Amino acid sequence: MNDSPAETLSGALARALDGVPPTQAAQAVERLIGSYRGRTPTDAPILRDRADVAAYAAYRMPATFEAVRSALAALADAAPEGWAPGSQVDVGGGTGAAIWAAAATWDGVRPVTVLDWAEPALALGRELAEAAPQLSSAQWRRERIGASLAIDDTDLVTVSYVLKELTEADRRSVIDAAAAAATQAVVIVEPGTPDGYARIIEARDRLIAAGYRVAAPCPHSAACPIEPGTDWCHFSARVSRSSLHRQVKGGSLAYEDEKFSYVAATRFDPAPPVDRVIRRPQIRKGQVLLDLCGAEERLRRETVTKRHGPLYRAARDTDWGDAWPPRSAG
Repeated sequence: MNDSPAETLSGALARALDGVPPTQAAQAVERLIGSYRGRTPTDAPILRDRADVAAYAAYRMPATFEAVRSALAALADAAPEGWAPGSQVDVGGGTGAAIWAAAATWDGVRPVTVLDWAEPALALGRELAEAAPQLSSAQWRRERIGASLAIDDTDLVTVSYVLKELTEADRRSVIDAAAAAATQAVVIVEPGTPDGYARIIEARDRLIAAGYRVAAPCPHSAACPIEPGTDWCHFSARVSRSSLHRQVKGGSLAYEDEKFSYVAATRFDPAPPVDRVIRRPQIRKGQVLLDLCGAEERLRRETVTKRHGPLYRAARDTDWGDAWPPRSAG
């Protein structure tokens, strides 16, 4: 297609949501916000009908797309040159944001399957995917996301913004099922909150125990150096907001920042960065302060000054979540 997947998705959402009364969508959004931010996991679908799905698509899909795209980009950077998944299963994928993110990360058409327990979400996801040639053959399958979940073997399993909705036992079952089914990689994304980070750490530990190696964001597969309860590892993705998106969410800015935590783990040997920037860089006169998580399994701060020449210029262009040093800086 001529447009990028992000542009195609935006247009497909606008067409799908055309005619939905803003007040109806806004009311559904309010209920969804409570569901996603609450602390009680559920064993029933959060998305119940077309109004819910329309609200979900406007409120969450663009942000989920950007967060998962960021995580998949980090996986691609750590994978061998030219590697791309030959197939993908998206667990609890709803309207399919993660398969759109994969289409934005790797060229070509691949078999993709979205599993979710909400039929209205799958129906809208199927409708949206018709706009993208890469996704026109995607399979949309209704499955209960829990202990009984069965995942067909596939190169890549994605699980985004799902673990929050599950009981503790079901979370573990889903992570283990993803680990067993993926022949190449598993990517799990959760909200960038302390609770979301805790779920990512649990998933990370289970994936490592299953024989996976961490490709991103961590530069190593050892224990996370963050002392529990003192901080949490998360990142930020910039989300462009359509006028409809702003109307539904009641905002005026043309963008928002989606905070997320994630882990990308592989069965092959990845090449993670030497360091990862884990906070927004602080740019001061003549220097840039970078908070880093390093391959030496500790957190540290590096000060890059003008006397570092090209490295200083690279530091000024470096963003939260980036690898450090950038390969282009040599």
